[in-house]
This record gives sequence, C-alpha cells and structure tokens, in this order.
Amino acid sequence: MSATWYECKVKYRKINDSGVQKVTTEPYLVDAVSYTEAETRINEEMSAYVSEEFIITNIKVANFAEIHPFENSDRWFKSKVSLIAYDEESGKERKTNMYLLVQANDVKEAFDNTNSVMKGTMGDYTIPAIAESPIMDVFPYFTGEEEQLERFKALRDSIQTVEEVEIDDSVPVAPGFIGVEEEE
Repeated sequence: MSATWYECKVKYRKINDSGVQKVTTEPYLVDAVSYTEAETRINEEMSAYVSEEFIITNIKVANFAEIHPFENSDRWFKSKVSLIAYDEESGKERKTNMYLLVQANDVKEAFDNTNSVMKGTMGDYTIPAIAESPIMDVFPYFTGEEEQLERFKALRDSIQTVEEVEIDDSVPVAPGFIGVEEEE
C-alpha cells in the first residue's frame, strides 16, 4: 500500500538569522490516512519543535508518488519524471508524469539522486524538471515495528556471523553454549 502524503502549512514565530523574531508560514509533509490524522500528526510533530503557539493554516493532499530521503542532505527537491510508453497500435509515444520528492544539497545532486532512485525501472523515462521544494521537513509514519525489524536483522546477521566462525577446540567453551554439546 502506498503512503498518502499531506502537505500541512504551519504558521509560527521564528527567529531569523539576524536574531529578529518573525511570523512565518512553512509547509511540512506528514504521512497519514486522513485529513484528521494529518492534523493530529502535524500538531504532535510541531509541538516537539516549536515552543510557542502555532497555527495550521492549510492541509492538502500532496501529489508526490514517492519520497526519497538521502543521507547528508538538507533540502528537498521536486523531481518531475516522465515515464515513456509506446502505443503499439498508433506508433506514438505516450508520457505519464509523476513527481518525486528527493532530498539533496543542490539541483545536480537531486538529478543524480533521482536517477539512482529510477535505476531499477524497467521502462524508459526522462527527467524534464527539478526544482527546489519549499517543504521544510517530512514526517513519515512509524509504527515502532521498524525498530523491531532493524533489531531482528542485526540479530540475524550476528547469528550468521557466529555460524561462519570456525570453532577452535583448544579454547574451553562453557557447556550449553550454542553449537557445543555437553560431555557425559
């Protein structure tokens, strides 16, 4: 199931670079199943960042097909990707547009990141436009199961590592240790 992203505009007081307090309205993205949940989630998320009062001025469904965060990147870029399909009967080329939100530091990096995301695509595509997005931050939905999954993967990897290690018979091992049978 794909995520539904809601763009939430939040108005609050912010201290700018020169130290002056200014009222600003900034857009954020939240993953939610309804407008009501989006409002609840943005309230929770912004309460952690903004100590003063804030107002949610607008909530709308965002038109992003996918969101792709990248390490060591601080800005979000909207990439327009045109998927190309050939109509066998008419012999014409048809393009279907979709928008990706890609994290990067500049437009060139956003282009490279978009290409890396689209690398596994079976069909042809072009990237006709990339523009910096005003989105300040993205708040995906986490159930807590993601953390458990990561712990499971780490445990699985550590067990595989133990199985790959050769056992040295000269080193005493406590009975009951995995892979060691007790002597009778």
